[in-house]
Amino acid sequence: MTISEPLETRSELEGDVWEAMARLWFSRKPVFLELARELDLVPPQIMVIQNLDRPKPMRDVAEHLSCNNSNLTAITDRLEERGLVQRTLDPDDRRVRLLVLTDEGREVQRQVMEFLRRPPISMDSLSEEELETLIHLLAKMAPSADED
Repeated sequence: MTISEPLETRSELEGDVWEAMARLWFSRKPVFLELARELDLVPPQIMVIQNLDRPKPMRDVAEHLSCNNSNLTAITDRLEERGLVQRTLDPDDRRVRLLVLTDEGREVQRQVMEFLRRPPISMDSLSEEELETLIHLLAKMAPSADED
């Protein structure tokens, strides 16, 4: 019998998995930054556009980006100057400003979402069964759109 290394604790295993997921995500950073350059946007602006699946209160968008309202105001100002978003009053509460995509903003959002659905070449190494398992596992971990 050989003495094997002790099994990792659950915490260590979770850390290893999370680190691998982060490495995978960050390996796509150059491609994401190229998209940002093509669209003449910075990543926080892309994140706002991506998040506007419907008109949303500015405070909700700021919370999603984990930024304060003044930072979101600066981001929104630039997006508005580009004609990608509009600020409108919430018909249910006129004290609340909603962010709404313009037609041009929806086109940029389409391009962003198309980019996000484009898998890295390394995904070719997974079988269909492995892909199905992976999507099932990620769905278990990810909050639903309603929780976002």
